[in-house]
Amino acid sequence: MSGSRRTRPVEAFEAIEPPGNAQLALTVLGVTVSVEALGELSGSAVLLLGLLVFLPGAAAALCTVRQTAFVAAWTALVVSTTVLARGPAGHWLDRTLMVVITIALGVASTYACGYRIRREHEMLRLRSTAAAMQRHILHPLPLVTDDVLVNGVYEPLHEDRLVGGDIYDVVDSPWGTRVLIGDVQGKGLAAVGAAFAVIGAFREAAHREPTLTALVDALDAAVVRHNSYATDTGEDERFVTALILGIDREDEVQAVNCGHVLPYLLHDGKVTSPQLDSGVPLGLSALAAEPTTVGWFGFPPHSTLVLSTDGLTETRAADGTFYPADERLTTLADRSPTALPQALYDDARAYAGHGGRHDDVAVLTVRRAQRRP
Repeated sequence: MSGSRRTRPVEAFEAIEPPGNAQLALTVLGVTVSVEALGELSGSAVLLLGLLVFLPGAAAALCTVRQTAFVAAWTALVVSTTVLARGPAGHWLDRTLMVVITIALGVASTYACGYRIRREHEMLRLRSTAAAMQRHILHPLPLVTDDVLVNGVYEPLHEDRLVGGDIYDVVDSPWGTRVLIGDVQGKGLAAVGAAFAVIGAFREAAHREPTLTALVDALDAAVVRHNSYATDTGEDERFVTALILGIDREDEVQAVNCGHVLPYLLHDGKVTSPQLDSGVPLGLSALAAEPTTVGWFGFPPHSTLVLSTDGLTETRAADGTFYPADERLTTLADRSPTALPQALYDDARAYAGHGGRHDDVAVLTVRRAQRRP
């Protein structure tokens, strides 16, 4: 299925493309001639040679080790020749120091170039590994089952992070399609660990547990186990707000809300929010006064469910006002389910502006798949 794939896949790290040897030689020659000509015109040929000292440093940032070594050797040769041939008599120590400093800077630039290239190769390996991890933690959108078509946008707060605190997944189980969207409390690597624990448990338990309540109990147990391990290693405990849906061929949806943002239902141009009892977040079931309950709401044909995390609903403008998601959804309701998540995300970003509050954002649209005769 075609659609906007907005899971923000980890982009390959692009190493700096070095210039060609001919281009480099012409550039170095041009700079040298320019400095020499300027020196002749100003009568300060020796003083202006200091400008050439920057050549190896520039090459270290852009070129290969061999190219940087060539630039360093060329600079040392030009400076040495000019200083020794034209330097004022009686200042031999100054001339010697200038030559020694030029050579030392050339050597340092060559070393720095080698270090930069090693770091680029290391980053390339790390980014490749991160891309593979991301594909396993968060499946790229869109996602399709026999029951639903799911499109969406996933944008972590920090673009260089492969996964933020927001999570989602879709599983085609023997009892219909199970959809998960959640938000891990806190940020950083510890939050990513809790996110992975929930997603892993969801993918396994969604195929095993026939009821949503049992599925939610399995997710809660996974977070509790993760917190137990986190406590042993000195990390903070986490809880996870989540919304779990069960969708089959019927015109109703089963839902368990674990302290998460309520979904929106778009139907015939109208936007409504199904009323669901809000239970405690995953990981805090021991504090619940009542057992987990399943809610039901209508999901008629040709309607669209919009699921989000609080990164959308709690987006704030510069003056502190919250983003009116329901009002904006009414305005954007004519967009296709494929285009709606990106339009909603872009609208929220525009609402917040540069001075507003931003957070991880996940927005999913769920639409029934075409029913087979």
